[in-house]
Amino acid sequence: MNLRHLIAANPGASFSIVAHEALDHIVADGENDDCISQEHGYVSHQRSRRRLRRDFNALPEKVLLAVFSYLPHAELLRCARVCRLWRALSQNSKLWKTVFLRPDHHGLHIKNLDQFLSLIGHRFSLSLQYIELPMELITADVLHELANKCPNLKYLTLDFSTAMQLHDFNDLNAFPCNLKMLCICLSEVIFLEGFMRRIYAYLSSLETLQIIGTIEKSSEAEEEVYETINISKIKAQTPNLRVINLYGIFFVDDNHIEILASGCIHLECLALNFCTRVKGMSFKVLLQRCKKLQTLLLQNTGIEDNAMLTAGWESSSINELDISSTELTEDSFLNIFARMPKLTYLAVPNCDGFTDHVLNQLIDQGKLSNMRAIDLSNTVNLTFETVFIFLKRHGRQLRGLSFAGNPKITEQFWINAIKSLKNIRYFVF
Repeated sequence: MNLRHLIAANPGASFSIVAHEALDHIVADGENDDCISQEHGYVSHQRSRRRLRRDFNALPEKVLLAVFSYLPHAELLRCARVCRLWRALSQNSKLWKTVFLRPDHHGLHIKNLDQFLSLIGHRFSLSLQYIELPMELITADVLHELANKCPNLKYLTLDFSTAMQLHDFNDLNAFPCNLKMLCICLSEVIFLEGFMRRIYAYLSSLETLQIIGTIEKSSEAEEEVYETINISKIKAQTPNLRVINLYGIFFVDDNHIEILASGCIHLECLALNFCTRVKGMSFKVLLQRCKKLQTLLLQNTGIEDNAMLTAGWESSSINELDISSTELTEDSFLNIFARMPKLTYLAVPNCDGFTDHVLNQLIDQGKLSNMRAIDLSNTVNLTFETVFIFLKRHGRQLRGLSFAGNPKITEQFWINAIKSLKNIRYFVF
């Protein structure tokens, strides 16, 4: 198999094999005299390996960089041990535009902070656009270097989730100022206001803000809830926000949503998944002030019928809605969907109130004529007969479909339904 076919079949894994063989070849060179005394077949094999490496290295640097770009950074570090050329290629800043440094999330583990500081300037420099930092690397010195040496940094993740104590930020007087996205992973016990006060002035360019709570590590019923970050102050410093993702934050309630709505008039997407204290009372104000809002994600929130009914859905621009695992009744669904514009995405898994009557109303009123993806999994009061009617009418336009958890669905159902799913790309059943 030639090198082109080897890489085309599986760029990452195949090239890793080449790297390992080349590394083995270094050892083989040291034993060259012994190889001469071996059988002719073994010598031929060694020569073919040398030829493969020589032919590969003869490729233009642009092509070599394109091949190396398929490798994860852990493999790049391994390739740097092969030869001088591969070392130079592996250290090319073009291959370090996106850097993951959280070991718990399959990122690199930085052991020496001083060496990392020197790397920021000559390895990342102008190319770096995205970086994730774990708690031990969120220091004033690191943030200074990123601000001064990486002006093209657009996406930054600060993971405080494992923090028991913050570093000293009294000397923090520089922070990346051209960010488009900032993600902050909260700690259960550490208050971040002291740190946030140092960076508020640098957040005016933000378009996407993600604040990840601690729902996966704690239980609201068992522990006292602390407001570890001041969302209202963030709102005042980020007038250009278009996407806000507040995931699994126990202290977030409708008051916080009203505060955000008052200052984020350009908001297009609001995700509140697993914010259990959100009841929906703020949605009336939200829809009045955020006229550009198109996406509303409310999975596992505490939204209530009365609060949802008071919102002005008829004047909204919502076309993507996720209300998975909520307790809205059938009457509420009928009322809300009747007033909403046409939908392109809808997720209603584990919603007992989403019934045949609701889906039929959506079909009859033409609310699903623009639908591109829908999740109907585990809807116990929705029969597969009604779903089949929907698929027969709108299946051709769907790109994504999830319909799992119904034990009554037979193989014949999918044999008949698949005929209408001509353009499907994502399918869960």
